[in-house]
Amino acid sequence: MKKISTILGVAFMSLFICAANAQQPSPATTAKNTLKNGTVITINYSSPALKGRTMGKDVEPMKGQIWRAGANEATTFEFSKNVTIQGKPVPAGKYSFFVIDNGTDWTIILNKTWKQWGAYEYKQADDVLRFNTTPVKSNPSSERLTYSISTEGLIGLKWGTTQVSFNVQ
Repeated sequence: MKKISTILGVAFMSLFICAANAQQPSPATTAKNTLKNGTVITINYSSPALKGRTMGKDVEPMKGQIWRAGANEATTFEFSKNVTIQGKPVPAGKYSFFVIDNGTDWTIILNKTWKQWGAYEYKQADDVLRFNTTPVKSNPSSERLTYSISTEGLIGLKWGTTQVSFNVQ
């Protein structure tokens, strides 16, 4: 009888945890792909929804401010092999990912301190890579923040009608 009670207790707790996770406003999500050269790229992030809000006005990214490019913990990028981004070498490893909306372009940042909540502890001195890219308007609009990785190494970030992309080699 104790075994049955324990099994039922564990089952109910598992259901409760799954239901709670499904109702999170910014669920944890992973984008992962293997490039043609065998490099595995993994992006872990929490995916916020717009819910009728306007980017840059009601919800991040706010112009000129560092943003974790997701919600909750900082978004992380992990590379299984050494890569090159914007002509700059990036060693294999795990990095936090941040952006700054500068108005006409965005600054893309990889930072060596990958384990951090939001951007509250962000230190520019720990940046491994910084470069600028120009966002484009996308159609249709994306209610949730999403990342994509092509086998050719094109990384995409899309939220609302804004899309930013860059290549990893």
